[in-house]
Amino acid sequence: MTAALIGFFFWQGNGNDVVPEGFARGNGRIEAVEIDVASKLPGRIEAILVREGVLVEAGQPLVELDTRQLEATRHQSEAELRRAEIAIENARLMIEQREAEVRAAEAVLAQRQSALEVADRQLVRSEALAESSVASERQLEIDRSNALGASAAVASAEAALAAARIGVTSAKASVVGAEAAVAAVKSAIEAVDLQIEDSTLKAPRPGRVQYIVANAGEIVGAGGRVVNMVDLNDVYMTFFLQTAAAGRTGIGTEVRLLLDAAPGIVVPAEVSFVSDVAQFTPKTVETQVEREKLMFRVRARIAPDLLAKYLDQIKTGLPGVAWVRLDPALPWPEAAEGRVVE
Repeated sequence: MTAALIGFFFWQGNGNDVVPEGFARGNGRIEAVEIDVASKLPGRIEAILVREGVLVEAGQPLVELDTRQLEATRHQSEAELRRAEIAIENARLMIEQREAEVRAAEAVLAQRQSALEVADRQLVRSEALAESSVASERQLEIDRSNALGASAAVASAEAALAAARIGVTSAKASVVGAEAAVAAVKSAIEAVDLQIEDSTLKAPRPGRVQYIVANAGEIVGAGGRVVNMVDLNDVYMTFFLQTAAAGRTGIGTEVRLLLDAAPGIVVPAEVSFVSDVAQFTPKTVETQVEREKLMFRVRARIAPDLLAKYLDQIKTGLPGVAWVRLDPALPWPEAAEGRVVE
């Protein structure tokens, strides 16, 4: 900001302050949005894949981090996955075994119930014969004992069947648990894969590498910056206007940029930002003259489609002059004329 203000007053003092009515002029420099490409995870830098000053595309790998520990973790998770999948197979086989036990217990129960029915019918006949003194008391006792034994056998078979059914339920629960273990291990593998993917730092958008902050072999922490780049889709010039001109400047106002490095070349732009707070304020603003000394920061943005045609020529930091047309009906002054970049 200080440099821009010094440039402004230098311009004022050299007799170049004559600006046609309906226009405004300010000194500034070409700037672009800076992007810090940082490591999401702590680790050692394996390789830097780009050099300072080169153009990069969105998604282009810039830096590779050491992933050996992550790959070892993945191998361990893969072994756990195989173990969990085997546990599922074993649990399913156990279900089949328990279901076979249920079928066997059902068959035994049916047999015991049939025997009980036979014993009950024999007991009824023996009791009827005993009343007519045809059967002996001893035979009656034997038939009663057989009936009681058959009833106990039925109860035992029912208990065995219930236990077998509980075994089936337990085996099914084991399958659910094993499947949950498989899902958990797969999620762990996916997390490791994401970490491995994040270990390759990529350009978030097209731009130019400005600085290499860290070098191969260095260890960076989570959030540690490695590469600084500028977004060449968002290039602009920042300059300052006095109160009267800033008050008439709105978003979309037409601007022409004349760069010191390219005499006779006019770069079209438009206002994308006007500060609502004065960047430079005198000690007092009690009079109209003092209020007119207030300086407001303005940003003129170059169209992205125009930038795409001249990526190789775009250089941030280049100084120049921004001409602002406050009245769109007026023709551009001679000082703002030149070959317009298209």
